[in-house]
Parts: sequence; C-alpha cells; structure tokens
Amino acid sequence: MRWLFLLLLMLNGFYYIWHQQEAPPRVKEVTPLALYRSAQQDIRLLSESGVGREGATVDRCLYLGGLARQEDLRVVEQRLNSLDIQSQFQSQQGASGAVYWLKISPDSHRLVDEEFINGLAQDFPLLKNKIMSCEGIATSD
Repeated sequence: MRWLFLLLLMLNGFYYIWHQQEAPPRVKEVTPLALYRSAQQDIRLLSESGVGREGATVDRCLYLGGLARQEDLRVVEQRLNSLDIQSQFQSQQGASGAVYWLKISPDSHRLVDEEFINGLAQDFPLLKNKIMSCEGIATSD
C-alpha cells in the first residue's frame, strides 16, 4: 500500500513538471463594447425614438373590446360614459363573425390607467385592450 502511495505521489510530481513546461496561455485582449457601439446600434423603444413625436398622443389610441357580443361592450361603454370617458363604438368583421371594439379618444386616454383596465377585466374576463393607431382598428387575435 505504501508503494502504491509513493507511485501516485511520483506520478503527480511528473504530471506537475510536464504541465510547467508547456507555454503559459496568453491573455486574450478584449476590446470594450463601447468601441463597437454607435448611435444607430442602440436599441430604443418606438415611443422613445422621437419619430412622429409631435402628434404622438393623437396618433395612438386605446382600444377596449374584442368581444363577440355587442351587448357586453355596450355595458362597458355605459360604464365609461358614466366616468366621462369618451369612447366610440366600432365593429370589425372577422372569419368567426363580428368583433366589437371601443375606441377611447386621446383626450380621455389619461383617465384610463392600468388599474382601471384591470378592474374592467375582472368584471369582463374576455375584455382585451390594445394601443394602436387611431386610423386603424384592432384585430380579434
């Protein structure tokens, strides 16, 4: 057993000397990312880009709906009207039938916050919300 221990100890010594004779690995130089970055490569949100900044509040509207029954959306519309939130009823024909949406006017958009939408979603579980161009209408998916 002693001989086996001495043999392993000698093998470790030879292994150590063998690895010391190899050339040490060179340190690779890494150039900082700041040198590669330019103003065009930065990732920015569309809302931060400044494109169409002048009419940003006019160009974007909030849509609530996506409901298949017109009566359900009329109840939501009445609730919004009681809170002085102006909305416009719109419908869209899809493959599975008509889908109804409420377009919240840009003037009333500040009154409809995330908390209010979550409260409506509790009362109407199928209610969806999307922020889209005021010219178009939201899709059903």
